[in-house]
Amino acid sequence: MDADKRIGTAEDLVADGVRELAHRTRFPVAFGGLIEDGVVRVTSIVGNRTHSLDGLNVRPERGLGGRAMIELRPRMTSDYRTSQHITHDYDVFVLGEGLRTLLALPIVVEGRPRGVLYAGAWEETPIGGVTTAPAMSVAQSVANELHIRDEVERRMRSMRAEPALEGSHLEDLRESFAELRSIAASVADEKLRERIAAVERRLVGAAAPEPSAVTGAISTVRLSPRETDVLACAALGATNAEVAAQLGLKEGTVKAYLGAAMSKLDASTRHAAVARARRAGLLP
Repeated sequence: MDADKRIGTAEDLVADGVRELAHRTRFPVAFGGLIEDGVVRVTSIVGNRTHSLDGLNVRPERGLGGRAMIELRPRMTSDYRTSQHITHDYDVFVLGEGLRTLLALPIVVEGRPRGVLYAGAWEETPIGGVTTAPAMSVAQSVANELHIRDEVERRMRSMRAEPALEGSHLEDLRESFAELRSIAASVADEKLRERIAAVERRLVGAAAPEPSAVTGAISTVRLSPRETDVLACAALGATNAEVAAQLGLKEGTVKAYLGAAMSKLDASTRHAAVARARRAGLLP
């Protein structure tokens, strides 16, 4: 099974977001999708009474969702039928479902709209901060996961395009490894972390270390995830304070993890620990 199928597609991510949106707000209906070929194709719908929303494709600038994408902020109306602030290109879908209140939340990644999540109700429903705050949080969560997936894909493409790694390229690879470790630590999705870990293993392999001259116990060393995180940052010359800031840890905690890694690697200095970790295939 390939990695995309193991962790689910971007469409699955939107489906999870739509379900979470319905769960965390007072709205009975939620739907949404991502931009594909210039339009948002609604791929997930929950709570609907009819099939009127099926096949809904939203273009930027058109309708409530299109306006939210252009303005990069939530847009809402408590009386969709009579609203004069939006185009009514999609009335057959929205009014066909009988929705009166509608909230549109753009999914924004690095300043660009990537899709829209909607929450709706069949009656007029007051929309305020109590409702919009959790709704915006859901949209931001989807955007964050898309950003992480984009970054993983970018690094994988870069690896495929750069078969030989020497000098500055090797340093770039090591920086990428440390950054991925930092990203993985902030990801809640266990399956996505597994995918990032697979990329990290490829980065270690791409570094093509020379055969290890260290044998025996070091070949069986197993560093904890946090010990690896700290050592990967230390390998780039970061101080304990800089490592702590990057990983969101206390400086004392960084020292403890670094000390544990040095002990496992039987190294008296951080530089020796990095060298031994590389020869053992634990770092690129």
